[in-house]
Amino acid sequence: MQVRRSALVARPASHLFDLIEGAEHYPAFLPWCAGATILVRDDSVVSADISIRFKGMGFEIRTRNPKRRPEFMAIYLERGPFRRFYGEWQLKVLAEDACKVNFLLDYEFDSAVMTRMAGPVFDKIADKLVDAFVQRAIDVPPPVLAPTAPAEAPRAPDADWPPP
Repeated sequence: MQVRRSALVARPASHLFDLIEGAEHYPAFLPWCAGATILVRDDSVVSADISIRFKGMGFEIRTRNPKRRPEFMAIYLERGPFRRFYGEWQLKVLAEDACKVNFLLDYEFDSAVMTRMAGPVFDKIADKLVDAFVQRAIDVPPPVLAPTAPAEAPRAPDADWPPP
């Protein structure tokens, strides 16, 4: 099965990227995510265990995701009930507060039983994933950076400077 979705989002690409990369927060807004644990996170990769529970079905996956903030994150399966599993998120900055997100997920369960039992459920999850992140980006405003103090203007030379 292959899912391709895209959306225009009136939020900064960096904000949407941080929501996508922040798997530990998935249970708060993805109804199928029963839990998520970050195993590794640095500037170039994030790896997580994710527990999927939906409509009586459940399974665990582990992904390792190379990333380039805020433009790209690949999704590679390290463990889970799939024969094939690859995904990617691409974000294109359109303006300071707008981006385009493209999502691809290509997967196949590793057994006919899992395909029959979990396939329809996972198909619905994958199909609605972009919508869920767009809604989360709307519900959770981007962080506001504290304004920086203006630099002190250079002092004009005057007759009494330097003091005697």
